[in-house]
Amino acid sequence: MNKNASNSFQNELRDKVDLFLSKWKFILTCVIIALLIAFLKIRYSTSLYEANATIKLKEDEKSRSLAEISAIQSAGLNSTLPNVIDEIEIIKSRSIIKEVAKDLKLNISYYVSGKVKKQEVYENPPVNINFFMNDTLIEQINKSLFIKIISDQKFQLSKSNANTLIGINGDDDEDITTHSFGDRVSSEFGDFIITPNKNTYGSDPGSHVEISIKPLNTIVEYYLSSIKISTTEKSNVIKLSLKEAIKEKAKLILDKVIEKYNQDVINDKELIVKATSDFITNRLNIVSNELEQVDFTAEKLQKDNRLTALATQSSIFLESERANEAKIIQTSNQLQLIDFMTDRMENNETDSDLLPADIGIADSDVALMTKNHNDLVLQRDRILKNSSEKNPTVINLNNQINALKTNLNQSLENIKRANQITLNNLEREDSRIRGQIYSAPGKERQFRDIKRQQDIKESLYLYLLQKREETAISLGMSTENAKVIDYAYTKDLPVSPNKKVIYLASILIGLFVPLALVYYKDMLNTKIDSKKDLDKVLDIPYLGDIPKSDKKKRIIQKVDYSPKAEAFRIIRSNINFMLQGNKNKCKTLFVTSTKAQEGKSHTSTNLAQSFSFSEKKVLLIETDIRVPKVNEYLKIKSDKGLTDYISDASLSVDDVTVKVKDNEFLDVIPSGTIPPNPAELLMNDRVNELFEIAKKNYDYVVVDTAAVGLVTDTLLISDHADMFVYVVSVNNIDKRELHIAQKLYNEKRLPNMALLLNGTVKKKGYGYGYGNNPHRKKKKFGIV
Repeated sequence: MNKNASNSFQNELRDKVDLFLSKWKFILTCVIIALLIAFLKIRYSTSLYEANATIKLKEDEKSRSLAEISAIQSAGLNSTLPNVIDEIEIIKSRSIIKEVAKDLKLNISYYVSGKVKKQEVYENPPVNINFFMNDTLIEQINKSLFIKIISDQKFQLSKSNANTLIGINGDDDEDITTHSFGDRVSSEFGDFIITPNKNTYGSDPGSHVEISIKPLNTIVEYYLSSIKISTTEKSNVIKLSLKEAIKEKAKLILDKVIEKYNQDVINDKELIVKATSDFITNRLNIVSNELEQVDFTAEKLQKDNRLTALATQSSIFLESERANEAKIIQTSNQLQLIDFMTDRMENNETDSDLLPADIGIADSDVALMTKNHNDLVLQRDRILKNSSEKNPTVINLNNQINALKTNLNQSLENIKRANQITLNNLEREDSRIRGQIYSAPGKERQFRDIKRQQDIKESLYLYLLQKREETAISLGMSTENAKVIDYAYTKDLPVSPNKKVIYLASILIGLFVPLALVYYKDMLNTKIDSKKDLDKVLDIPYLGDIPKSDKKKRIIQKVDYSPKAEAFRIIRSNINFMLQGNKNKCKTLFVTSTKAQEGKSHTSTNLAQSFSFSEKKVLLIETDIRVPKVNEYLKIKSDKGLTDYISDASLSVDDVTVKVKDNEFLDVIPSGTIPPNPAELLMNDRVNELFEIAKKNYDYVVVDTAAVGLVTDTLLISDHADMFVYVVSVNNIDKRELHIAQKLYNEKRLPNMALLLNGTVKKKGYGYGYGNNPHRKKKKFGIV
């Protein structure tokens, strides 16, 4: 099963290949036409050159600080650094492209007309146009001017390619106006001047120049889509490309795009620097005022509180307090000592009148008087040891002692009053000092707050001064953001039109179109072309095929080496093979078809001829009495025929039989007079008699019958046939009509039915390969 399917596929493929090879002239013609169209397209298309430029974005500190984040993003979150994507959008922004278009004047194009096409000239155009209006109005113009250079001083101006002027006010009213170079020309869209560029392409007299002015926004839109920007994964390198008809123009545009991008970055940086500088200056003014106010507050606080050095003053107050406390203690001690001395002097319980000496009372008179008192007491006591109280010396000494005590008491009282006053003063001073010490922390806190503000303001002021200087230094020193790796460059060969691609595409199209047409035509073809087509729709034995031949040689000859003659010989052999089981002396062959014009008469006539060439007696009977053609093929004339024999009982078979000239083995019974009732006529008994007589006298009876798909004539006499040759004509009958033949075969209404394909196209290697060999030796009596 698989082997059959494989063979079927191979056969189908081979059939398609043979089909395409049979149409090689048509396919070759289509390929040649396609190549010619490709040549014309290349010849008259405008060549486009591709310019390429490469830049690298510089990394700033901020971007480097995000390297780890970028590394995380590269794991699958983002394939390209965010800043690169942002910068690509900036490079392709409308504002950048618009600035480029303005600087390079891309909205004004100059074309020099040639014989077939016009060519743009960019760097050195033959003429220049200058407007008197502002650039904003020029950017809105959508016009074309056509100039014909007459001489070095004159030119003709028009607004149509046919040199018809529209809207230009010249010196005259003619459609074409003549002007001098440098003249001011007025138009509906403003005044302008045209100046020449001598010794440039298109500047010669007689040249035609077109000045195309387009709106700037249109040009911007075009280049927004034309400029291609790409980058590689995780890279700061950006590639720019542009296709243009002019090499230099493409390079200038890309270089200008990079320049404008860098300038835009510099402008942004300078704007930031300027804004920073203005901000710092404003803050400096504010901080300066605040610092001045804080300094004034600190000064006022120091003046009000007499603070020069708060820390030093606090130390002084503490020292003064300690010194004052020491004086208080000393004074208090002096008072106590005085009280002790007074009590000692007033106390009479003691055994001796001696007073303590050097107890610490800081008064020299008291110490002297105490010493004198004690000296007198000791002197008296020495005298009393040897004398009594009444001793005048003792009395005198006692008076002196009492006088000294009185003086000492008075001195002590005076010293006590003085020390008490001193103590009071010291206590007041101590209170004052303590007040100063207690109030110092609050003053220190106030002063410290003010000092802190003063330090903050001063530090901020100094910082802003430093930043202002740094900003002033950086102003005007901003660097470009894009480092140019490769400036724009253009290859020498154009990228469009691509000759190789166009020629290859033309060959493919030139092959595909005809192959597709042949293929679909074959698919939609419902005609029979070959035996394989018959095998697909009919399951009937195949007898052979007859090749298509020249209409002038419709009948084969005895000595004939044509493919048709060989084909009929093969069919003759195949018929004999199929009828070898038939024991009848005479073989009766009926030739029929589905419809008319399929070659029944042609087949039956040539088949009878072929049998007769083998020296067999052959009778050709034409029963297709509706449309007879045998007489025409064999070029015979007869007044009577089959119909006359059937309708006239007085006629014999010999009376309607015609001998064929130059062929003694072939007889013909023509159709005869065309009757009004062919079907009823063929049902006559004389038809049976005719076949009985013919079978006795001939070796082969070949019957040309009517088409079975149109009339029933053939079926009426089919029982007389030993074999039916069913003719199918190539490219004449629809496959869907062949169901009639299959039905007749299945129902066995046509005995021993076999197919014959008529009008096949001769192919290479057809037959045995010697059909038209001019060197073949001819037999004297022909080939049998």
